[in-house]
Formats: sequence, structure tokens, C-alpha cells
Amino acid sequence: METPLFTALMEHALKSPLSLHVPGHKNGMIFFEEARDIYNGILPFDVTELTGLDDLHNAKGAIQKAEQLTALLYGVKYTKFLVNGSTVGNLAMIMASCSQGDVVLVQRNSHKSILNGIRLAGARPVFLAPKIDEDYQVPTYVEVETIKDAINSYPDAKALILTNPNYYGLSVDLTPIVQLAHRYHIPVLVDEAHGAHFVLGDPFPKSAIEAGADIIVHSAHKTLPAMTMGSYLHFNSKLVNKEKLDLFLSMLQSSSPSYPIMASLDLARAYLEKKVRENKQKELIEKIDLLKDFIISTRKFSIIESKDEYIQADPLKLTVEAVNGLSGFHLQHYFESQHIFAELADPSKLLFVLPIENLDTTLDKLSSIDKGKLPAPKKNEMKQYNYLDNRQIKNISSLDYSYSYFDKCEEIIVALHESVGHYSAEAIIPYPPGIPFIMAGEKITVELIEQLKELMEMGVNIQGDENIKCGKIAIYKESR
Repeated sequence: METPLFTALMEHALKSPLSLHVPGHKNGMIFFEEARDIYNGILPFDVTELTGLDDLHNAKGAIQKAEQLTALLYGVKYTKFLVNGSTVGNLAMIMASCSQGDVVLVQRNSHKSILNGIRLAGARPVFLAPKIDEDYQVPTYVEVETIKDAINSYPDAKALILTNPNYYGLSVDLTPIVQLAHRYHIPVLVDEAHGAHFVLGDPFPKSAIEAGADIIVHSAHKTLPAMTMGSYLHFNSKLVNKEKLDLFLSMLQSSSPSYPIMASLDLARAYLEKKVRENKQKELIEKIDLLKDFIISTRKFSIIESKDEYIQADPLKLTVEAVNGLSGFHLQHYFESQHIFAELADPSKLLFVLPIENLDTTLDKLSSIDKGKLPAPKKNEMKQYNYLDNRQIKNISSLDYSYSYFDKCEEIIVALHESVGHYSAEAIIPYPPGIPFIMAGEKITVELIEQLKELMEMGVNIQGDENIKCGKIAIYKESR
């Protein structure tokens, strides 16, 4: 299996080179002594754009070859390695597709980086409300009828931006949506952060690549053996200017990209390519089923599965809840007391992200959950709480004013109850999953403040500044 970038780094390290270049650890010759043994193996690979090691921003050698092999595996025209996570890919694809004042159609349950990209581009977002899954009680996909209505209302939209799958691994086939958008020459940009492994094929969900989307972003580090912040951007479009996309990637990505991260992306592609050739998905699913059977056999937990006929669930995402009504947050504490760390907890459930292999080891470790007793829940502790559904969001909506309008407004800090009727100057984001509960520029209502307080009381981690923890929020002071 070819690994052009990793091989080039290996060949360079084997020369025992004298480093008279950055970074300052000089191939590990200089380092904090107490940590040297831990970092020794990776420091010789942490180099800069040396002869033979290529340049991410002008790739013509090993990096270019590694990216080409990745594009070949995924079946796209062009793949770019991302060293600043999927965030930078989301920003770049949006800024390459739209400009100041352009309308973009965007799924409401999008990651904060999508909304940040729209704001940086100066575009005007039109939000599309997702369907709420009855079993998970979380927002999932935007229904085709909603998108039809949005395109009929905004046929000149410059992009349709979707998130698929959601954080819980719930996905849909985007083919009819992509075909619809393309009839109006609207490019489809997909944050498929959690779907880098979908190329494995059935029984994994259908990728947005196969559905014909224009630009797709994958967080390789989420489910593939790549280092954190390692992601892929796939380009497959006739509607978006590739040169403009390259320009924004060069502006937004670090000018000193991490070679260990890039090499891990090269290796993750080789690993995934090997898995595709082995075609052992059946054995993987059998082991996942054994794991599920064990969890159910403890009689402490139930496994949540969607009954939505359009949902394609990712087998690597496993969502459990306690049968005795223990909240997801306290269930998280229960597992962590046994050194088992989940990906996400919400008021009622817990999400695990399973590995692509070595599930026997996972099952062995999880066997400890059959020994301890679940703590008793507090009265009315578990609560099905979907912060988008509870707000009764319209299928199609937009902000009252443009981002450029708010840029001219003064920001002030007020108590939560004083913010009602004003526009939020900050995004209030439960994290994970990183979907804004209140968006910057959104009008604050009594209901929003009450629900925000309720989220905080339930223990939801709210991203934002320290104002929220003090019962305050930043708002725009409008000129009257």
C-alpha cells in the first residue's frame, strides 16, 4: 500500500539529518527531558517544507501524490489535506461559493463553523429546519419538501449547505436533494465530518460524494486512525471555482502545516483503502451486534435506534440510555468512574463512537459495566429535551438584519432577563455537538432565555464567554 508522504518522511529521518531549520526542537535533539520518551518517536517527523517533503500550499511531490491517492479512493476530482480540522474546510467551501449579500440556504442544525463561514463571507443565511427524530429526539435531516419550498422562494441562492450525518450518525441519501439543487445551478456543500468511513459501503450510509454533492468535508480523525485536526476536503464540482477554493484554503490554513498530521492523513487513507479491499464489513457488524447484545443483557441500558424509514444509521455510532431513568450526564459519570469515556452526553442519553476494528478489546473493557449498580436517578431527572424542536422553529426562516448591519452596532453586556427583545451579539452553543442554540444576530425571546436557563440547570456545557456563567449575555445595542 502506497504511503508517499509518510515514506518520504521516513526516508528523511533515516538520514539522521542535522536540523538547522525550524521547528526549534531540532528533530527532537532539544526537548523537555521529562517528556522526551513520549515524544521521541514523532519529533523526527515534525519538520518543515524541506527538499523532497513537498509543500501543502504548492503541492507537487509527496503531498500531491498522497492527496491524489485519497481522491482516487473516494472517487472525486480533487482532495485537499486539512490540518486545521473540518472547520477550515467548511469556512473555505462557503467563502469560495458565495459573496457579500448572497443568499445561501443552510440547515439550521449546522456546526458553528458553517455559520462562521457564512458570516465571514458576508452572505445572507436562510435557515432550513431539520426533521426531529422521534426516537432520538434530536434534529436530523432537512426534508426534500422544505428544500423545494426554499429553492422556489430563493431560486438565485448561491449554495445549499447541509450537515449529514448528524452527530449521532443519523444520515439520509442526499441524491434527490443534490439533483434538485443542480437543476437550479445551486452547488451543494456538505459537512460530512462524521462520515469519512462511509466509503466502506453497505451497511454504512451512502456518502454525499456518491450522491453527487459539489464539496464534501470529512473529519478523518473522528472515525479513521488520523491525528486530531486531520481532515479531508473533496472537490467534485462544475459549479464552484476550484481556484477560488484553493485561494481561501491557502489563506485560512496554517502557513506552517503539521507534517505529523498530514502523514497521518496519508496513513489513514492507506488504512481505509486496505479495509475497502478486505471487504470485512459483515464481520464488523457481527461484532457490533455482539456488543449491543451484551449491553442489553445487563438490563441496565437500552439502545436507541431510529424507526424513520429514510434514516441510514452509522453502525459505529451507539446511543444508549439507562432503563432506570438516569440522566445522560449522570450515566456519563457512571461510565467514567470505570474509565470508559463516551463521546457525548445529553439530558437523556449517551453516545459512543465505536472503533472500526478491535471490538473484542472494546467488549472486554465494557464487561465491567455488568458488575456495578447504576445509581438511582433523582426525581424527574431524565428529560427528553430537544432544544431546536422545543423552540418551534419555522421550516424556512432568516435573520431580521444582515451581519453587515450588526457589524456597525455596539455590543453591550446585560443580565439575561434584560436581553429579551434585543439581538444576541454572541452565539450560545451547547458543546458537543456545537450547534448554536442562539445564533449571533438572532432576536432573544422570553422563551429562549427560559430554555437557556433550563439547559444550564441540566448540566449542558455551554460554549461562549464567561458572561453566560454569570447570568449575562452580550447583545447588540441598536441605534434608534
